[in-house]
Amino acid sequence: MSFEGKRLVVVGGGSGIARRIAVDAHSAGADVVLAGRDPVRIAVPGIRAAFADLGEESSLKALAEEVGELDYLVTLAAAPANGPLATLSRDAVVRAFDAKVIGPLLLARQFAPRFRDGGAIALFSGVAAWRPARERVVMATTNGAVAFLAEALAVELAPIRVNAVSPGIVDSGAWDRLGEGKDDFFRRTAEANPARRVGRPADVAAATLQALANPFVTGTVLHVDGGGRLA
Repeated sequence: MSFEGKRLVVVGGGSGIARRIAVDAHSAGADVVLAGRDPVRIAVPGIRAAFADLGEESSLKALAEEVGELDYLVTLAAAPANGPLATLSRDAVVRAFDAKVIGPLLLARQFAPRFRDGGAIALFSGVAAWRPARERVVMATTNGAVAFLAEALAVELAPIRVNAVSPGIVDSGAWDRLGEGKDDFFRRTAEANPARRVGRPADVAAATLQALANPFVTGTVLHVDGGGRLA
């Protein structure tokens, strides 16, 4: 794929997947802006860093004004609120919806007038929506809402295309918190997945860029989970 002459904005730049999308798009010729709450921490050589907080629409408006015209927009931020239902706080639940649903909706509103012809948005869902688990009520619900948001925005913003990408278990750095248990978790996940392995950031980045570039794909969910939702 060539992204020569295209401008891509990636919001939620703190994740390994976000950085891989930004780097791969930049390598393909795109002018990339990587945005997050800590521009210094997410800085990547050759890629512009900017501030954005999906919980504050004023920052999204400022980002849109800073960027100007664009071709593609990706939002990957997440603020998981995991745990037993009885222990969940309202604030944690609201932050989770701000990051995955409300923030991306407002982000689309701010950027919609600035898209060039052929523009597209990629939202990020996740396999938890299709495989609910105990203590993952909010994660399953927010990810499920993203799938419906992509459909609704695809109709609302047409001809701007809107799709959702739904990763499975990916070795993006997010699982490093498991320490020595990470390898065993990945082994068990790979054994259960039809693809017989866990994902890599490159897998998700490639699928995301394909979804952005394909002019006849909109209002759908692209599952990049190794078949994990079927296992």
